[in-house]
Amino acid sequence: MPENKDIKGIERHVAKVIIGELKLEDVTADTFNPEMDLVDELGIDSMDLATIALVLQDEYKIVIDEDDYPKLKTIRLIADYIKEKLAARSQSTGMRCL
Repeated sequence: MPENKDIKGIERHVAKVIIGELKLEDVTADTFNPEMDLVDELGIDSMDLATIALVLQDEYKIVIDEDDYPKLKTIRLIADYIKEKLAARSQSTGMRCL
């Protein structure tokens, strides 16, 4: 799992995954605009998004519901979603330890 779990670290990691999966050139994780609409501005289709979601699920050990895919339009929204999932998981794990 990626080590940096703050929102900026998650955004950078999501950008790296998108850049790697889509083989984007001329952009880095540092220069990728986290507010860019991935569908309208970058042209990501549903298969691309599904592939990216699968990679992120595997790396962060979370479940990204297919029904949530339409909400995941920007790197920032994806990072917020991952952060929420990680927080929910740590809360449920903490509850089991009691």
